[in-house]
Order: sequence, then structure tokens, then C-alpha cells
Amino acid sequence: MNEYSRIEKMLGKDFIGKINKLTVMIVGLGGVGGIALEVLARSGICNFVLVDYDVIEKSNLNRQILTTLDNIGKFKTEAAKERLSLINKNCKLKIYNKKVDNNFFDLELPKIDFIVDACDDINAKILLIKYALKNNIEIISSCGTGNKIHPEMLEITNIWKTEQDPLAKALRTRLKKENLNYKLPVVCSKEPPLIKTKDSVGSLATVTNSAGILLASYVINKYIN
Repeated sequence: MNEYSRIEKMLGKDFIGKINKLTVMIVGLGGVGGIALEVLARSGICNFVLVDYDVIEKSNLNRQILTTLDNIGKFKTEAAKERLSLINKNCKLKIYNKKVDNNFFDLELPKIDFIVDACDDINAKILLIKYALKNNIEIISSCGTGNKIHPEMLEITNIWKTEQDPLAKALRTRLKKENLNYKLPVVCSKEPPLIKTKDSVGSLATVTNSAGILLASYVINKYIN
């Protein structure tokens, strides 16, 4: 028995061999991106490019799997590195404590097979989409999970079919402005926000973590024959 034996029973050793070789870039390691990373690492993906410029705060404890009382103040990328070392010794990480902006892609990035966009920055999302399209990289993006309480209303769809999500609406507007008609795969909720004021955003672990699991599921299922 090995760490992948339960997966091999369903999908075979060839599947594990295939995803072991993938490199996934995850942008944003908060409540959504952190759990997406963990699920992917436990599912056999060993190579990651992790991008997040933020540090862990006490308010992250209610929903972010990377956050503990012992690592408050650390970069989220460093917390991710420490956690993965306890789960999958074969993981190889490239870490960027940086914001995805107009200069980010001037960096020397490794070859990437899949981008998981778990950030909440519209400009960063647009840049990631453009980079993915230019380099023929698969991508999926998370939309808003704040002010939502029903994880069962999350779904995987494309950006043009989203509703009840202010972040998705803003992203659609930017895509139109940029003349990008790409049917971007997204994880989005049809639930109306519980609080609708822009300056007040609450979050529940049930929703953020469910969104991250859906992101990871989309990646994994892309490689199941």
C-alpha cells in the first residue's frame, strides 16, 4: 500500500504517473487556494508554482487551512511549503512572494501545465488569463465566496453564465473591455450575497473550502481518461 493506493484502485497507476509530472501554478493561498493546493498534493500532483504576496493574519483562522496559531505573520507561501512537507515529501515548489501585476511575467517561470486562479484581484485575473491563452495553458478561476453561506450553491461553469456574484460581474466587464471572449472555466455561486455592501465582507470555511475543492476537482478530472 502506498499513499496513492486508494486513487489507483479507481483510476490506475497510469493516472498517478501522469499527474505526478504536472506543474500547477496556484495564485492566491487563502481560504480557496490553500485547500485547492492541499487536495491537489494529496491527489498526486507534486510540482507547484505558488504565488501569494500576503502574510497570515489571525482573522484567517476561521477558514484558511494553512493558518495556525503558530504561523501568524509568516508568508502564506512559506506556510504552504511547511504544510506540504508534512503531506507529500515528493513535492517540488517554486515560490513567489509577489503580486501578479504587469511585471510579474517578466520573471523566469518554469513550464506550467495548469493555472489555478484563487485570487480576488481583477487585474491579476485578466493577466493570468492572457498568459494562459498566449502559452496554451489550462486555467480555472475562482469567483467570489465572500458573504455566502451555502456551499451547495457553488458550481463549475464558465464566466459568461455566472450570476449573483459581484466579482464575476466585474471580471465579465473587464473581459468585454479587453475583447476576450474566452469561456473561462470558473467556480462560482448562484447564491445572492448575504451582505451586499462592498466594504463589508464575511467568509465561512464551508464555502471557501468547498470552492477550493471544486477547483482541484476540475484540474484532476481533466486528466482522467
